[in-house]
Amino acid sequence: IWRQLFSPLHALNFGIGGDATQNVLWRLQHGELENIKPKVIVLWVGTNNHGHTAEQVAGGIEAIVHLVIQRQPRAKIVILGLLPRGKDPNPLRVKNALVNELVKGMVENISNASFLDVDPGFVNSDGTISHNDMYDYLHLTRHAYSSVCQLIHARVQQLLGEASSEPPNPGI
Repeated sequence: IWRQLFSPLHALNFGIGGDATQNVLWRLQHGELENIKPKVIVLWVGTNNHGHTAEQVAGGIEAIVHLVIQRQPRAKIVILGLLPRGKDPNPLRVKNALVNELVKGMVENISNASFLDVDPGFVNSDGTISHNDMYDYLHLTRHAYSSVCQLIHARVQQLLGEASSEPPNPGI
């Protein structure tokens, strides 16, 4: 999926499995975005922040976004919504939904950032999630990744189109 959709865009993937917001912040504070000039940055973090409240997770995401803006002021930032998790309804689903609502509200006030809900409907009408979408009710199957990545790819393509129509900045 990556090779098909994102490699042609010369995309880089800095994601590390198991990362929480504090890990991403640390890497950004220690040079992760140095010596590159991305046009679009996609951020998907927060579901691994076990033991943190929804407000703390959203605050961590907000801190990351502000640091990215400081380091890469011309980049467009797409914050992906957290997915539901667990086979059946549970408190982590409620927490992730609240994180999404808080982040959506935060993003409304940031001109070069946007929120993207990448859940194509993983929760069935009976409240369950299928193992065909999330094999362990947390991690996506290849089929589910394909659905999610199509949504991300469409937004990235849109933003790249907008970026190419902006006048160049001679000061950079």
